[in-house]
Amino acid sequence: MNQPAHPDGGVPALLERGRALAAPALRATVGRLAPPMNTVAAYHFGWIDAEGRPAASDSGKAIRPALALLSAEAAGAAPETGVPGAVAVELVHNFSLLHDDLMDGDEQRRHRDTVWKVHGPAQAILVGDALFALANEVILAADTAHAARAARRLAAASRRLVDGQAQDIAFEHRERVTVAECLEMEGNKTGALLACAASIGAVLGGADDALADSLELYGQHLGLAFQAVDDLLGVWGDPRSTGKLTWSDLRQRKKSLPVVAALAARGPAAERLTALLTADAKKTQEEFDDFDEAEFAVRADLIEEAGGRAWTEAEARRQYDTAVAALHRVDMPEQVRNRLTALADFVVVRQK
Repeated sequence: MNQPAHPDGGVPALLERGRALAAPALRATVGRLAPPMNTVAAYHFGWIDAEGRPAASDSGKAIRPALALLSAEAAGAAPETGVPGAVAVELVHNFSLLHDDLMDGDEQRRHRDTVWKVHGPAQAILVGDALFALANEVILAADTAHAARAARRLAAASRRLVDGQAQDIAFEHRERVTVAECLEMEGNKTGALLACAASIGAVLGGADDALADSLELYGQHLGLAFQAVDDLLGVWGDPRSTGKLTWSDLRQRKKSLPVVAALAARGPAAERLTALLTADAKKTQEEFDDFDEAEFAVRADLIEEAGGRAWTEAEARRQYDTAVAALHRVDMPEQVRNRLTALADFVVVRQK
């Protein structure tokens, strides 16, 4: 059996350790699902292909599992203490992805057809529901007297995540969304679960509320930084890296941070962008799907000219600074603080 990479190898080793320690427990947990949900879930996680053959897994960067293990270490516990938290958070995260892909009509995730495209909408809904239920089972079954405390944090984060998705959908039908509203939505949809990942291992390890709350604050702002970078990728990201179509967020008419910030600005570019997006809102999705690449490029250029790209880049840095500052509010091993800071660096400087 291979040993997990030692985290002194930097962020790649931290991520690999998260995968190595959490993946066996995650696979075992998903394997408890009744057929065909176990097979559908295995496809979603990248463990098998659409025909059921073993596949090279591409299940993301493992930021959440890495955070859960570091969180346990921040409380002076062994990293393995955070494994139930890592698995539970990954299950909730993937529950949300399955449902989001269906609601958003996304046909690709991580360079593969999404579950609803391959197995149908009903299976995407059922498997998402099953993963959510498993997450609660896993955390409550953790071998610690603090499982109930951890479960409460997971439940609160899950509720906020769903709140954020509901806000995101509502925004698609509104002509205007403020920057504050967008940040609130993203704080719920992305920040809540990263906040949970960053604190749940510490709770399982017996941390007091002061440490758990500071780690949660770190994760909350890290989530906002992460989402700001993701919003940039949603407009200007390379499809070879993102696994999505070019201009993916523009195609879906998302009110993401670059768009909202650009619309809130003043000047000719903001006015022209407002006129275009107002006209877009009156089109059917079929008409919108007929847009060619040049029309999306015009909108992306106007967002950048109005300052939406620069503002979002600056916001990612501001959220990063706030996240790192939270790590200095409480005592924890300096090595763990440094590793949490390195993970935050990784999030903010991801390939754009």
